Amino acid sequence: MKLISEFNDQELNFITEGKDGEKKYVIEGIFAQANSKNRNGRIYPLEVMNSAIGKYNREQVTPGRAVGELNHPEGPTVNLDKVSHKIDSLVLEGNDVMGKATILATPMGEVVKGLLDGGVKLGVSTRGMGSLQQNNNAMVVKNDFMLNAIDIVQDPSAPGAFVNGVMEGVEWVWHNGIIEAKAIEKIETEIKSATRANLYETQVREYKNFLSLLKSKF
Repeated sequence: MKLISEFNDQELNFITEGKDGEKKYVIEGIFAQANSKNRNGRIYPLEVMNSAIGKYNREQVTPGRAVGELNHPEGPTVNLDKVSHKIDSLVLEGNDVMGKATILATPMGEVVKGLLDGGVKLGVSTRGMGSLQQNNNAMVVKNDFMLNAIDIVQDPSAPGAFVNGVMEGVEWVWHNGIIEAKAIEKIETEIKSATRANLYETQVREYKNFLSLLKSKF
């Protein structure tokens, strides 16, 4: 068995839900697909995907253990200090795995919220363990596949998978431990004013700037 990571090629939705004066960040959409060759040249048969999703729902989603990280780690284990979100639901509809996840108030979750508030586009990627078998021009995932996590990532080669994170009226003030509005506004301005050719480099640079702001305070 080997570690298998897949970027989602479908566009997701980013929504906010207000409750008791607080805003809840949620992403939802197609998290994975079966029976079609993905851009990594792999195919997940429907029965393999159905089995993996069923096991993940029983053992992770239903008991409230289904969490993911910001960026992929090097192995299948979820590192709790890197967790950024919780998977609320995964449902197989035809060949599509429809998912919904809530961004958590963890250090990495706050990074995700800040990136979304700044207009940075993020996507999701599955992470699991399994065996592969060559079949014509594709690698077919075998029935020992186990889904370990669904992570939040940034992948410039799969623009359709990005989450549009635009949120109005959010104020950040770096006073007693919160980031000042002007710091976030500067990051957002830099990203929005970037040319198409320089967009990715600008996103990466401002992402690192934002991480530096957080790391200096945690």
